Amino acid sequence: HNSVPDQSKSIVKETRGHRQSQSYHTSDQSKTTNGTMKILCVSLLVALLANTGAAFSFRQMKTRRSNTDLDMTTDSRREFFTKSVAAAGLGSGVLLAPTPSNAVGGMDKVNSKLRGYGLPLVAKPPNGFTPLLEVWGRGKNRFPLLVQFCHPVTWVVTTPSNDSNGEDGTVQAGEYAKGDTATFFVYEAPGHVDNLASQGKPLYQEVLQKAISQKGSNIYQDFKVTKVVPQTGPEYEGRDYVICDFKYQLLTGAGFEVDRKGVAAITSSGPAIEVLWCASTALRYKKTEEDLRFIASSFRVFSEGINFEGQLLNYDL
Repeated sequence: HNSVPDQSKSIVKETRGHRQSQSYHTSDQSKTTNGTMKILCVSLLVALLANTGAAFSFRQMKTRRSNTDLDMTTDSRREFFTKSVAAAGLGSGVLLAPTPSNAVGGMDKVNSKLRGYGLPLVAKPPNGFTPLLEVWGRGKNRFPLLVQFCHPVTWVVTTPSNDSNGEDGTVQAGEYAKGDTATFFVYEAPGHVDNLASQGKPLYQEVLQKAISQKGSNIYQDFKVTKVVPQTGPEYEGRDYVICDFKYQLLTGAGFEVDRKGVAAITSSGPAIEVLWCASTALRYKKTEEDLRFIASSFRVFSEGINFEGQLLNYDL
């Protein structure tokens, strides 16, 4: 008769022990999850500091942080993790995109400049892109060209440098850590070329090989233009542009090859041929191709009839 209550007490104790064990196990899992999240967040912040050290001071980072309203005290762990990823350049990458030093950027500023030159305005680009307008050839050793194209807002922009000896460098935008770039190149040897769209693949291949070999002809192999499409749309307003697909192997100093693929826009304005060539690694090309094609299609160069007064640099000799 007394065995039934004893068994009940035993069952209750076992049940309580099992619940406590489950509670301790859940607590351990929660601690592990919290620890993992902390490690991930710290890692992302370290990456942010490493990638932005050259471009930003801590005061600038603090300003950008306040501008994006990253209120860590009110965010959930998931929101904080997402924003940390974006800040580290894996998402929106706003903090990793320094303002171009010379180039005019942003829809309003670019269109204001174009309007002043009497040129067609830029149409609104897809989300995540911004237009750029820059004068190449401010220095005494070059002739001036007005260069225009769109690029992802997360890409870093570089522009030519000038001193008393003249101008050096070019207009370029890219996400360099991933190997995604858009680079402006001027090929002066042929001079101005009329009817560029009818010149044929050999000329385009020559121009592009010159473009990718600025650091030496021994840095690439197996270059090939795979497709040529003359551009005849109304957006080009009768100007000759050609879109070329290409591929090559980049030879690295470490002794191995990197397959690269890209798309380029070629035109001839002024006394030369101009190119914007856009490329990434072959492994990333499926992901980047659409963006690279848009960048190439947005490329424009102007020289004839442009008043560059006030844009060129003069140094006393």
